Amino acid sequence: MAIREKTSVKLKVSASCPSHSRADITVRDVGFTIDEPAARGGSNLGPTPTDTALAALVGCVNVIGHKCAERMGIEIGHLEIDAVCDFDRRGVTLAEEIDVPFTAATLTVRADGPASTEALARVGTETEKYCPLSKLFRAAGTTLEVVWLKA
Repeated sequence: MAIREKTSVKLKVSASCPSHSRADITVRDVGFTIDEPAARGGSNLGPTPTDTALAALVGCVNVIGHKCAERMGIEIGHLEIDAVCDFDRRGVTLAEEIDVPFTAATLTVRADGPASTEALARVGTETEKYCPLSKLFRAAGTTLEVVWLKA
């Protein structure tokens, strides 16, 4: 008998915050630090919260992209992903409230597997349907472009 996975789960994160800029995060049994650079009063022990959000998008495209490729029978190999984001800092500097702080982001995904350029484009289209972080950024008003290329 197959085990049926839950369709909705609670995600849990804990943080100890020893300073105004640093948060030592625990997720499951994994720990990491979110911090600000020294120039902004932090200790530079980890990425900023906004860097972490962009990194989460990259990680999600990797995971969901591989799942979609596997489901489609397309061998994409390993991925190299570069992300560039236009970020409106007026909100974090308290200059004014900003509705869309991540105004635009471009991810360039390079796959080293045998998949054709056309197959990679199909994987990209499927990935957009399922990647929760892509959906989150788009729903927030970010113009998100994800380009899939052969390495």
